[in-house]
Amino acid sequence: MALGTELTKNDVAWAKLFDHYRILQQVKDRGLCEITATQINEYREARLMTKFDHRINLPRLFKENELAILPISRGSYAISHFDAYMNFEVSSNSDIVSASLPTHISSITVDDITSEALALNCAYTAGIMADFLEDEGLLPTVSGRMSSDIFSYRIRHTKSGQLVALSVTNSQIEIDGGYEGFRQLAIVEAKSFLSEDFLVRQLYYPYRLWTGKVTKQVTPVFMVYSNRIYHLYEYSFASPNDYNSLVLMRHKNYSLDPTNITLDDIMRVSRAVTPVPEPELPFPQADSLERVVNLCELLGQGDLTKEEVSLNYAFDPRQADYYANAGRYLGLVTKPERHNDGVYSLTSAGKQLLRLKYKERQLLLVHYILSHRVFNAVLNLHLSNGVMPQRDEVVAIMKTCHLYHMEAESTFDRRASTIVSWVNWILALPR
Repeated sequence: MALGTELTKNDVAWAKLFDHYRILQQVKDRGLCEITATQINEYREARLMTKFDHRINLPRLFKENELAILPISRGSYAISHFDAYMNFEVSSNSDIVSASLPTHISSITVDDITSEALALNCAYTAGIMADFLEDEGLLPTVSGRMSSDIFSYRIRHTKSGQLVALSVTNSQIEIDGGYEGFRQLAIVEAKSFLSEDFLVRQLYYPYRLWTGKVTKQVTPVFMVYSNRIYHLYEYSFASPNDYNSLVLMRHKNYSLDPTNITLDDIMRVSRAVTPVPEPELPFPQADSLERVVNLCELLGQGDLTKEEVSLNYAFDPRQADYYANAGRYLGLVTKPERHNDGVYSLTSAGKQLLRLKYKERQLLLVHYILSHRVFNAVLNLHLSNGVMPQRDEVVAIMKTCHLYHMEAESTFDRRASTIVSWVNWILALPR
């Protein structure tokens, strides 16, 4: 393992398992290594050691050796060079479709969405699922934990590119939401956090189970709810026996809040802000402002340690620090001094932000960002010239703003990318 990198509890436990069971040698000699939950439990609870919903969650030895782990029964797993993940495709469709809950519904509101289950309930009740799947007959049917039954499939080997065969016998699967309509059964995997990729198994195993049980089309759907926006992705498996044949069919965004932000709104915030002194904190190195907001949403459900963030969500330990520090820079996140294990919490400002509806939330974020002179100056230069300033122009502005512990030219250059990304996020708000 590389020196100077931070190891998680999973990294340490898997290193011991790799050594004890000669996992790399088994993969080399046999093509894969089968390991049981009982064996894994010798070093750490299997439930914590096998749930890697995104590539970034994989333990260090898996990443270094291009390995993935997949369940093949209720208590056993296969480890090999499996191409187990798929990237979300960057869509040109950034439009947000408006939806609303029926007026007679009072037991759930958009302000109450604090879990994937509630997000699904609101999406169904507001007609989002029916609109997205173009099936007015949709009704909620199957959900929860169940057995996969018995099936075989092929999956791509990341090193050879060949398809290798795997058999599954009664592996446990979980369906977040199942909706049957006149022509299809939609199987939905729901998340409340953003990521670059996802584990195809979460769609594929339920798909294989239900294609063997119903005669209608089985439609895999991935839903992400973050920053009060629903992101829905409909997929199809071009070849039912091929794990890697997943194809994106459509993608749409929905909101239960008004989203009509204008450039005049942005300019009004820019003119009204009072510049704040630069905090004695690392300048943000977190290009995705959406993920800063998403981390705040996760902290809104309770304090989290850096390891909890990296194990349960799509952050590695370094990213968890970067995005938490960006939240601290904006005054939304804090690290209470009473903790010495890197616990992150929301500030009162962070809690206030999460209580706001979409438009008010985005404009308050714009306010917090533009309160820092460097962001306001870059935004105004862009608006004056009609184009984003060149990197050297951004760096020149940075050098006039007394940024904390910013000295090396390479550091200025890296942090400039965050400034450009956040200003672009602001400029993309008017739709």
